[in-house]
Amino acid sequence: MSEQHLTEAEYDAITDAAAQWCMRLHAADCTAAEREAFEQWRDAHPAHAFEYEAMQEIWDVAEHLPRPAAPALPLPAPRKPWRAYGMAAAISMLALPLAAYSGWSLGWLPSSYERFQADGSVRQVTLADSSQVELNLGTELTYSNYKDQRRVTLNKGEAFFKVAHDRSHPFVVKAASGEVRVTGTQFNVWLYQDQVRVTLLEGSVLVNSDSSHPDGGFRLDPGMQARYRQGDYQPQISQTYAHDSSLAWRQGKLVLDNLALGEALPLINRYLSTPVMLADNATGDIRVGGIYDITAVKSLVSTLPKVLPVYLTRNQDGNPVINSLPGTTPKS
Repeated sequence: MSEQHLTEAEYDAITDAAAQWCMRLHAADCTAAEREAFEQWRDAHPAHAFEYEAMQEIWDVAEHLPRPAAPALPLPAPRKPWRAYGMAAAISMLALPLAAYSGWSLGWLPSSYERFQADGSVRQVTLADSSQVELNLGTELTYSNYKDQRRVTLNKGEAFFKVAHDRSHPFVVKAASGEVRVTGTQFNVWLYQDQVRVTLLEGSVLVNSDSSHPDGGFRLDPGMQARYRQGDYQPQISQTYAHDSSLAWRQGKLVLDNLALGEALPLINRYLSTPVMLADNATGDIRVGGIYDITAVKSLVSTLPKVLPVYLTRNQDGNPVINSLPGTTPKS
């Protein structure tokens, strides 16, 4: 299997294998040889470990459900066949023996669960509720269908959502400490470390920077953007301009529109396994621009000394560090 371009059939096969391994490893008679075989399978491809972690999450949730006195009833039938979604099939195998019906009816356990990632290319997926999602490079997210809401958790990266309308069943995207709540709309969510940016194209969304206070939040209209960091009491709201470039990744581009390096680095580091650092705040004031291929951002870093008055060093952790040439930093 290709590491960067797995087909849907390959994803399904990996999901099925992860579910089988999860059940086997939790069995009392699981042998040392089986555990060794599992470790070899898990380490054979990054997607194997990714999918197994999803299975373990489901198992952990189901394990805390109360056991019913009577045999568990079947889950309500989802809108599409469960086999079409590998994660949902895993829930059928893992959760039903542990009081799945009571878990669903109380809103504790989803009727379908999907986990997606995009590695070396942008990926488009259709969720179980028919919502469409585009995943930027290096993005990981999960989708769960609960009785009272549809829930996406953006673990890292960036995603563009076209949400299937369902007013009685809100669609919630959790990112860092906050969340975005909608019923049907088009919007983008960018996450890097503890920074989140929500851009609305169509419809309306409610952005809450602290989901521990569910009654809070600010409503966005089309053309508006919200930014927050983990711990912020409320997001910063702004209007986007006509040629806003924040969604250029959907065409495979990173656009830096005369940004200070301090603002540009989170956008650059989003695509790097080893983040670039700034030597000092003054260096962060130097401005950079240009249009770059999102699959070649690594080469952008090495070219910075050719276009800016900077040079590169490395810190003790091996991170590239941008330093300004003496006498070239902007005056405050």
